[in-house]
Amino acid sequence: MKSASNTPNVASPRTAAVLPDEPPGGVTAGLDWARDDHAVAVVDERGRERVRHRVEHSAAGLRELIETVRGAGCGEVAIERPDGPVVDALFAAGLTVVVISPNQVKNLRGRYGSAGNKDDRFDAYVLADTLRTDRARLRPLVPDTAQTISLRRAVRARKDLVSHRVGVANQLRAHLRNAFPGAVGLFAEIDSPISLAFLTRFDTQDRADWLSPKRLAAWLSSVGYSGRSDPAVLHTGRVRAARLLAEIGDCRAKFPTPESLACLAGAAPSTRQSGKLRTVGFRWSCDKQLRDAVIDFAADSRRTHPWAADLYNRARARGHNHPHAARILARAWLYVIWHCWQNNLAYDPTQHGALQRLLQDQQAAA
Repeated sequence: MKSASNTPNVASPRTAAVLPDEPPGGVTAGLDWARDDHAVAVVDERGRERVRHRVEHSAAGLRELIETVRGAGCGEVAIERPDGPVVDALFAAGLTVVVISPNQVKNLRGRYGSAGNKDDRFDAYVLADTLRTDRARLRPLVPDTAQTISLRRAVRARKDLVSHRVGVANQLRAHLRNAFPGAVGLFAEIDSPISLAFLTRFDTQDRADWLSPKRLAAWLSSVGYSGRSDPAVLHTGRVRAARLLAEIGDCRAKFPTPESLACLAGAAPSTRQSGKLRTVGFRWSCDKQLRDAVIDFAADSRRTHPWAADLYNRARARGHNHPHAARILARAWLYVIWHCWQNNLAYDPTQHGALQRLLQDQQAAA
């Protein structure tokens, strides 16, 4: 049986809502992850570094990491990212995981007199000591449910399949322009069922030459062609919402404010100020999957939500291009989504101030 010092009494990572006032065992750990290896540091209640270690990014290395943290009597680990095999291994070992973003770590280096240069071992210490000193404002990471993980895998797989389909369709279109140009533009989509059925039946220019208007009309009737858009496109709203839910995840503590969600999604600009000089630019550091999901959702929402269309159009009128206007709309949606999510409320248009103001303006103008 292990000694008490090696088996800290920690709450289940899924049920822990807040950190205890004092770390279990009086020690905290920090982990600076990288592609090939990971640096880990353990500090005691006075901030003295007890352990400094480095492990490879492998199954054996992750086991060594767990043994190092557990052997130091530590039950909590601070890390810069909320997902991945390292986080999965920490959860599987029953450790409490706390996420401190890379931007926060960059700002915290100055607390310890660092010149701001990146050093994995030093960053591991900063993470561990920040977990010791700033416990009141930190929250443990709650792992996503199995349903959310499954949904995330499904929507990401769908995204990959759609990208592959678009690529193959572009290749097909380029080939047809050389070999069979008459088939290009015959139907709305080159890879639609009717277009693929046509190419299967009339796979060469010689066979297509057999068609007359009457024969073409008869063939279209035989395959049930209606000449209207495929109703399947109407389901895309549900697909976008599912993808957005999967990328945000289950842990509300990851986003204590709507601004934190907007920043991670890359929908908020990056502001830098030095003296009187203030610059606002594109936020490069963000969750690319989440940014792609929320901007896709927002850009499509302007087709069904009048307030979204109005906000987007006003952004375009100010001279912003489509991506910039879509990010502005995405930021507005994230504020709505955050409040609905945090309060367990469904979106209610009658309670949405921006929509109601727009409707009142339209009524006044009428």
